[in-house]
Amino acid sequence: MPDHVDEVDPRRLDVLLRRIRREVEHGPLPSAQVAVARGGRLLAFETYGDAGPDTRYVLQSVGRSIVAGVVWKLIGEGLLDIGEQVAAIIPEFAPNGKEAVTVEQVLTHTAGFPFAPLGHPKMLDREQRLAAFGRWRLDYPPGSRFQYHLTSAAWLIAEIVERRTGLAFADYLHEKVAGPLGLSSIELGVPVDRQAGSVAPMLATDRTSDGQEPDPWGPWYLSDPEVLAAGEPSHALVATAADVALYFQALEHSGLWKPGAVAEGTRIRFTDQPYGEQIYGGGGERRTSMGLFVTVAGPDAGSNLPSTGSPALFGSAGAAYQLGFMDPESGLSFACLSNGYPLAGYDHSVRGTALLTDIANLAAGLVH
Repeated sequence: MPDHVDEVDPRRLDVLLRRIRREVEHGPLPSAQVAVARGGRLLAFETYGDAGPDTRYVLQSVGRSIVAGVVWKLIGEGLLDIGEQVAAIIPEFAPNGKEAVTVEQVLTHTAGFPFAPLGHPKMLDREQRLAAFGRWRLDYPPGSRFQYHLTSAAWLIAEIVERRTGLAFADYLHEKVAGPLGLSSIELGVPVDRQAGSVAPMLATDRTSDGQEPDPWGPWYLSDPEVLAAGEPSHALVATAADVALYFQALEHSGLWKPGAVAEGTRIRFTDQPYGEQIYGGGGERRTSMGLFVTVAGPDAGSNLPSTGSPALFGSAGAAYQLGFMDPESGLSFACLSNGYPLAGYDHSVRGTALLTDIANLAAGLVH
């Protein structure tokens, strides 16, 4: 077993990498990129299939941990209090009984409007976004139900960041987080003319000859270059696996976050079964523990987090075969990204579930 904080077990690392490589060489994935970091250093970074080390991937829900870090930074600097009402920050949000919704409820997916609509091209224009916020209606009283707010929460978070910093979310991320950390691949709102050759295109892993089309409500909406360029904050971030893993390390080692800010962001607020359909994050066999816009392993290690790490491990899985996490107790961070997607957007088959479980548990077990 390794004795130093910047090491992992090389034999276990080899098993992990071979497991991921096999899914590209003999499985459904067109490409995959994996990174392991510890002690502030990148220990492994590999790319398999039709991609290179500079290839960036659409992060989907893995990007929520980066969005969360922006929020934690503001909290640590005294620019945001999670007990504030969203309408006090964004008055345009208040209509239709939403004036009681708090920032914490938005960050923990308990705000009451999980499917509030904001599509393309309206998402491109700030005034149209604000008008949409006002039209949104509650599906249930704020704080009464835990249900993933697939895109609505992040749009509000982005506007909150802009109100409190004067910078659009993408600019704040670039100027105050990714840029200072030297994580140049992390970007939100990649222009269409810079996507080709830079961002791995989303490819179907199960296309059939009967003309089956992707689920328009799933992650496939980001396969449109114009939509990806629009920069929906919760899913449209792009990055390499190396920069995702190093971002998690930066939360602990960079000094960019005030002391205690990350611990507060990853403190468990509740542990509960997410409501709704499985394809949209509901159900599942285990309960999910929520921090502030990240899932935490907690007692059940739900939402596809590994069960071989500590209860303090936090991060997020992303459609369809992606995962990013940090374990504060072991100091290990991990990212696995791919551009392969079933037409349904998610893979809840026995094989797909086993793949995600294997990769997650092998990764979290690298230092145990």
